[in-house]
Amino acid sequence: MKEKRRFVAGAVNHCYQKTINGELIFYSVSDYLVCFTHISVASRRHAVKVLSQVLMPDHLHGSVVAEQKTELEAFVQDYTSHFARAHNVLCHRDAPLFCPFGSVPKLGGKDVRSNLIYLGNNGPERKLSAQAESYRWAFLPYSQCRHPFSEKLRLGHASHAMRQAVREIQAFRKAELPMNYAALQRLTAKLSSEEKNQIADYIISEYQYIDFDAAIAYFGDYQTMLEAMHASKGTEYEIHEEFVGWDDKVYGHMSSLIQAHVCRADIHDFLAWPEDKRKQLFLFLKDNTAATARQVYKFLRCARVA
Repeated sequence: MKEKRRFVAGAVNHCYQKTINGELIFYSVSDYLVCFTHISVASRRHAVKVLSQVLMPDHLHGSVVAEQKTELEAFVQDYTSHFARAHNVLCHRDAPLFCPFGSVPKLGGKDVRSNLIYLGNNGPERKLSAQAESYRWAFLPYSQCRHPFSEKLRLGHASHAMRQAVREIQAFRKAELPMNYAALQRLTAKLSSEEKNQIADYIISEYQYIDFDAAIAYFGDYQTMLEAMHASKGTEYEIHEEFVGWDDKVYGHMSSLIQAHVCRADIHDFLAWPEDKRKQLFLFLKDNTAATARQVYKFLRCARVA
């Protein structure tokens, strides 16, 4: 189904991006971080203002203000094409990842608030978190703290590997370059699990581009915004969002199984396999998770399973 694309200059435009055949986008933290940093760099390159950004396992949401339709289109084309290219190189694939995006302008404070609530609640609605502010990839708590999901990073007490990782991240950010898969793998190779969590928070904070102040201003303050998200789901009637299965936690469960039993070095390795070989994982994933058949297809990037 082709998404409609409408635009109003200077207004908040809800942008929604799906994948070809509903394929999964994010299999690991590195996928999220590479995508996030591509969006960050593109937002400054095209001078758009992003009030909300949500990365879901199989689609992307954003609430974006641009002065021209061409600016909005260039912004989305920039980060989707560059992220897809980086992801495809890693997975040894040569196929489009994203469908053309849809956009709907939100006019007036009530509609903008409802849109921001809707985006913020994507995580809880798909059972990825208990509340809007506890879904890392909606980024809300980063408006209040640089390390909401990890212990504070104290470089004076950090390991040599951690200090080196921070220096590399700073160099990428200063050069306005998104993080890439090779760099993330290299700089996290010697980090502990907690250090990797700290680095994820650090990257998100260093590359932060979301105009939280503009978003919060629609509610008055941060706590009132969260209370509004807790009290209402928000609405979006004009963009078709397809849900498959009861929740999206199953994608993380499948990723953990593949990482533990199939691709110990890098979860992305199985995505380079021929489709017939990927199909052989279907029963293993279906029998060991609560995923529906369609969710397993999406995860495996298979059109169907014989």
